[in-house]
Amino acid sequence: MQKEELRQRLLEKANNLPLTPGVYLMKDAEHKIIYVGKSRKLKNRVSQYFQNSEKQIKTARMVASVADFDYFLCNTEIEALALENTLIKQYTPKYNIRLKDAKSYPYIKITAGAYPRLEFTRTRALDKARYFGPYSGASVAGSVLRTLQKTLSLPTCSRRFPQDIGKERPCLYYQLGQCCGVCTGAVSEAEYAKLIHCATEILRGDTAAARARVRTEMEAAAAEERFEKAAVYRDRLFALEKLSQKQKVLASPDTNEDVFGFYQDDYGAAMSVFYIREGALLDKHEVVFGADEILDEEALLSFVYDHYRRRAEIPPRVLISFTAGEEDLAALSDSLCEIAGKKVQLYTPIRGDRRTRCVLAVENARERVQAERREQEQSDKTLVRLAQMLSLEVVPDRIESYDISNLGAEHLTCGMIVYEKGRFKKSDYRTFRIKNVEGTDDYASMREAIFRRFEHLSAGDGAFGAAPDLILLDGGNTHVATVRQLMRELGLAIPVFGMVKDAFHKTRALCSDTEEISIARDRAVFTMIYRIQEEVHRFSIKRMSEAKSETLRTSSLEKIPGVGRAKAKLLLSHFGGLAAVKKADKNALAEAPGIGPVLADEIYRYFHEKGGDNV
Repeated sequence: MQKEELRQRLLEKANNLPLTPGVYLMKDAEHKIIYVGKSRKLKNRVSQYFQNSEKQIKTARMVASVADFDYFLCNTEIEALALENTLIKQYTPKYNIRLKDAKSYPYIKITAGAYPRLEFTRTRALDKARYFGPYSGASVAGSVLRTLQKTLSLPTCSRRFPQDIGKERPCLYYQLGQCCGVCTGAVSEAEYAKLIHCATEILRGDTAAARARVRTEMEAAAAEERFEKAAVYRDRLFALEKLSQKQKVLASPDTNEDVFGFYQDDYGAAMSVFYIREGALLDKHEVVFGADEILDEEALLSFVYDHYRRRAEIPPRVLISFTAGEEDLAALSDSLCEIAGKKVQLYTPIRGDRRTRCVLAVENARERVQAERREQEQSDKTLVRLAQMLSLEVVPDRIESYDISNLGAEHLTCGMIVYEKGRFKKSDYRTFRIKNVEGTDDYASMREAIFRRFEHLSAGDGAFGAAPDLILLDGGNTHVATVRQLMRELGLAIPVFGMVKDAFHKTRALCSDTEEISIARDRAVFTMIYRIQEEVHRFSIKRMSEAKSETLRTSSLEKIPGVGRAKAKLLLSHFGGLAAVKKADKNALAEAPGIGPVLADEIYRYFHEKGGDNV
């Protein structure tokens, strides 16, 4: 079918759509979903794509690939917004903004129970715990967590309270005054609850309330001549004031809002989100968008919606730097109110201090785009020089690196990492458990792993991504010769080189099957190869260690009558580790999935009466 005929057919189909809210799915000639969108009036929105009107370059490119479309009707625009979000995550269409899954972001979790604990997590479970975040990165969440634990003298050990109170002597942190000492029995449940309440206020961004509460307790203790307790409160108050002073002040103390700043130019686009509490910038979140992602008003509002689907706390005011239709803004505002359970204002400020904060967020996004461009330009130059050194026909856009790791003859593992467009692409990392090699033959193991990787490629399995432009092995000439022979057998013309280490296990050179190629004189190339070699080694060691650790833990539990491999994994998952399983009482064990009172009694007797192993 000619392009004009196809366009007319799609336009006719779009004109027959109803004027109701819904979600549409654009498909290419292979029936693959390449774009998901939503509209309060499906007919108007979808028909616009196939009319002879001027469009943005990315939109025109997407429309040129459309061979058909499907759609879902919704009762309300809020329902359409939620469905669109779900379908984008399900299909990850090429032209949509990549919505990151919630589990990849870090949170701080306050567990449920008599003595709650503060924990770092990347997964929000359907439990009674409270979650704060997500934070922009693990370093930010970890810093906040450590600061709270130190400021409020919260326990960081693995002991479980109240069952472990008085069982063991206090740890070093208590002796140093960095833990309140719940294990001593001197801290009541009510006193501990005050500390957790204070931590909750701080995590919500309300440091003023936390400081006021501590100040009141300090003054009360002093009035009652409990001077040692007053001194504890004084130190805590000083730490909280110091914590609040570290935050960058952007607005008046009564300002609680989030600011979305969007920037786009010919080279890229980014969104910067400021989290302002009590006038101070607590954290920021930055997202750089891909080259194919369509960034119209609809996509940006979907980004904001998805952002808040993952957050436990939504401020009363959300500012956006970009303009949008009143009806679209109203629908998104209603969605945010529904998520937050309270009124949330959403608008684009035109003037004043709020507009200034939007401009600041936009400037932050602009700087991120420029930094990305500078980094990409430098990476491109480095890859060009690498191609020249290795006499490659093309500059390698995608590099795959492999490393064999083992512990004796057990848990023989090959790690595969991907370095694409100048960055590590962790979503394409893979692990191969070597199955057909006896002993510790690294060369045969490498051959098996790479054969299995390219077996997936020849079968059309896209789970491993595209074919690489270059393969780098953590090994020498013999590794390279082995894999090059495999490439010839498979009929593949992919360059293969080894990354050679010196006597101190540091990157020294690259090698073919016959010679070494020095990279020492080019600092940028050397640094890139060093990073790739260290990353593939780290990844393969980690995977091998995890396999060994899992075997040790489950094998220990599998010695208990009635506990097989499946139940051992359930126990470890439920309690978070073997140490916690050993410490659990019979009631706690009985509540674990698939255990029950009879098996719980057997597990408890194994560790506490039979002298079960301590592996």
